Amino acid sequence: MKLSLIVAMDKNFGIGKDNDLLWKLPADMKFFKETSTGHVVITGRKNYESIPEKFRPLPNRENAVLTHQIGYQAPGAHVFFSLTECLEFYKNETERTVFIIGGGQIYAEVMQRNILQEMYITQVDGVFDADTFFPKFSESEWNSETVLKQGIDEKHAFAFEIKKYTRK
Repeated sequence: MKLSLIVAMDKNFGIGKDNDLLWKLPADMKFFKETSTGHVVITGRKNYESIPEKFRPLPNRENAVLTHQIGYQAPGAHVFFSLTECLEFYKNETERTVFIIGGGQIYAEVMQRNILQEMYITQVDGVFDADTFFPKFSESEWNSETVLKQGIDEKHAFAFEIKKYTRK
């Protein structure tokens, strides 16, 4: 199983507030869709519920939702009660990448376990009033390459850069 992560964050590692995104960046959303389409996406329940209902489950991807709520249902998605249970389910996946797509608790748990092969991180040029953060990590443990740079334009109020990190 190839385990990856995809996230967008500000300069202070902020990723969200009140279970919502902090910015609207169409080119970043397009990158997320193109990168994760055809693969598996794992998300926490709160993050899953923050996705507009008409887009749930995320189309053209196998969706997995992590929750502690017994009896929780997410039509069209697999429901798991722990990250361990979920990763065990996908351990023999060889054709598709398994992407962790948030939220904060799931990112923290997967980073603490030190089991990722790669990360796609969108670094938004700004600091926002976030209440949820991506965990700090040691960049020295990763090789990085810039995948995309986007400046401010009529569709993007903030510049950003997407980097792909590959474990050394």
